[in-house]
Amino acid sequence: MSTASDARFWDRISRKYAKDAIADLGGYERTLDRTRALLRPADQVLELGCGTGSTALRLAGDVRRYLATDLSAGMIAIAREKQAASAVPALAFQIATAEASTLETGRFNAVLGFNYLHMVRGLPGTLRRIHALLAPGGLFISKTPCLGDMNPLLSLVLLPGMRAIGLAPYVSVFSQAELCKLVSSAGFDILATENHATKGNDRRPCIVARKRSEAPAAP
Repeated sequence: MSTASDARFWDRISRKYAKDAIADLGGYERTLDRTRALLRPADQVLELGCGTGSTALRLAGDVRRYLATDLSAGMIAIAREKQAASAVPALAFQIATAEASTLETGRFNAVLGFNYLHMVRGLPGTLRRIHALLAPGGLFISKTPCLGDMNPLLSLVLLPGMRAIGLAPYVSVFSQAELCKLVSSAGFDILATENHATKGNDRRPCIVARKRSEAPAAP
């Protein structure tokens, strides 16, 4: 399995994914409101793992420039179809990962990653890359499942079995405490850790972190 195989998985299910309803719409709206309150009109924003662009289309009108990226060409194709039907001048979609050389370091005032970090291979390195992409004092805003805090049967049995037969992409397992430690070690000060769920026992903390001025330590 590789990043390329992950991209093929998301390409294959992109049209179905686009039709799926948001499980906790109230929680999603809370996260949008919280994020919108942290962004400023002059900001340049990068979203990683943007999927079919729903969040980007909701937030891009509030900032100067919004670049939404995903490793899946299929997801980006759908996002661009949505954009054509609802033009937002500040918004651009691009097939890319955090490590893409086309992304300029020190440029972005905010980097967003929603339902993203648990899909990343080599999470510590990706977090250090996000730190590098941010301008001094920039914000990293994340909301992602912490599978290490969920039923262990999910991560130990169900997910490996689904990956083995091609029904799931790569998924990383960590707890909220482990994720916060990784974010801090990558050079961030965590400003808030919030639960935006409106139903169910959601284990997807919304983390707001600010880039520290010093570079993160090498692994």
